[in-house]
Amino acid sequence: MSVVRFSVSLEEELLKELDEYVKDYNFANRSQGLRYLIEKNIVEKKWQCNNIVAGAVVMIYDHHKKDIIARANEIQHDYLNVILSSQHYHLDHDMCMEIIAVKGKAKTLTGLADKLISIKGIRHGKLLMSKAE
Repeated sequence: MSVVRFSVSLEEELLKELDEYVKDYNFANRSQGLRYLIEKNIVEKKWQCNNIVAGAVVMIYDHHKKDIIARANEIQHDYLNVILSSQHYHLDHDMCMEIIAVKGKAKTLTGLADKLISIKGIRHGKLLMSKAE
């Protein structure tokens, strides 16, 4: 893939915001920041178009609540065709983190994540997706 240079005109205030964004997220330069924002926009558009995407569902929960684990397993068995793998981590004596790697149509992955994250007792959950094609 070749790199093409082009120029961009921005209002001064917008350029300041871009520079702050680049600094806040530790991008090496404006080009990397813009590249990230463009890719992010493309990925989000693909989600809306229901394209094939890859990602991860991340959940934090108290492992003492056994019904969480049982319910999460039930849901995951209904989505075997999009789940690539899962990893379980012990954060401390009580709290665990589960990361479920997924690949499939964006709406299917969103449905899976919504069901998992809405399990009573999940402290925090998030779906992260990126383009897969």
